[in-house]
Amino acid sequence: MSVLDLAPVIPVVVVDDVETAVPMARALVAGGLPAIEVTLRTPCALEAIARIAAEVPGAVPGAGTVRTPADVAASAEAGARFLVSPGATPALLDAMAGSGVPYLPGAATASEVMALAERGLTEMKFFPAVPAGGVAYLKALGGPLPEVRFCPTGGIRPETAPDFLALPNVGCVGGTWLTPPDALAAGDYGRVEKLAAEAAALRG
Repeated sequence: MSVLDLAPVIPVVVVDDVETAVPMARALVAGGLPAIEVTLRTPCALEAIARIAAEVPGAVPGAGTVRTPADVAASAEAGARFLVSPGATPALLDAMAGSGVPYLPGAATASEVMALAERGLTEMKFFPAVPAGGVAYLKALGGPLPEVRFCPTGGIRPETAPDFLALPNVGCVGGTWLTPPDALAAGDYGRVEKLAAEAAALRG
């Protein structure tokens, strides 16, 4: 099954303290969000992916902010089950294709989407979703490029997510609101599970 079809929302998380990774992931899975994108923005991100992969049944951990072939290799070794990039370069695309791990390359323009489609790719990240044109832009892309599906990420909120999810070319959205830093700092994983359950219930 495609990562786009696992749940309506993929949590996009920044892990500052690796000890929060497993309880956070357990709360997200319990709330109904199995796919978890751990961004490679902190020194402990790869260890967080590895711990989630090893210790959280039902979780599908992925690596986000994948920018280089080295990121691809390190993420795959850590146990990432999908890769997400903010954009796409030939070298990065070659590395992701060669990794054997499913991936969502980033695109923000019609030309970028077409270039990825030329490689046979039909599932992509649309980033940054709201600044790049949001719902109206994605709807317009659906006309000439109906075979492409997206996970829009960037600036999406719980109240606007249904508008994106209502589009036929949107499989899911990426959301940063599922793991508030203050909740993680306080160990309030019940709040994380509640936010996840609300997100899992979102439908366009």
